[in-house]
Amino acid sequence: MAGIAAATRKSRYHSRLFAYLAMDTMTENDYLTAWGLYAFAALGCLLVWWRMTRWIWRWLREPLQLLMAVLLLSPTIVDPVKTQFAPAVAITALDLVLKVGNNAWRAISDLFMYTMIAFGVYLVFVLIRWPIERAAKARRERKAATDAALAAEDPEDDEPFRRPAPVSGMRVEPRL
Repeated sequence: MAGIAAATRKSRYHSRLFAYLAMDTMTENDYLTAWGLYAFAALGCLLVWWRMTRWIWRWLREPLQLLMAVLLLSPTIVDPVKTQFAPAVAITALDLVLKVGNNAWRAISDLFMYTMIAFGVYLVFVLIRWPIERAAKARRERKAATDAALAAEDPEDDEPFRRPAPVSGMRVEPRL
């Protein structure tokens, strides 16, 4: 009798208290919470990456930082019916390592597309910034040259009414 009652009794996960554990899908709130946690972790990883690459030459550091930002922040679609997205790097890694799913090529193509768009925008930014920096460098060099020239020329008497240093006990007359 006790065996029959135990066999027909539902598991503890069917009670109301644990009903959320038996669900196979994420609610909208769970989905947004997961993306929020991922965004927070990705920004932390970006800060660590920027700290690690700060010693590198600028023209190599900026593209590396941009590439890491694209890798961490680019989404790819997982379920077209529900329009749910996931990080493209995570989908690619999970599909290739675990050999499950067929989203790896879509995620790789999304990564490549986002990378090309980001580097195109970066190239436009560099082409705008480059002449501005060259002009600023030339202006700094001109200022340094004029400051050096002013420091090198003889100090003339720019203040004709300046009082000379008093000699002990002598009367000093004003200069006219």
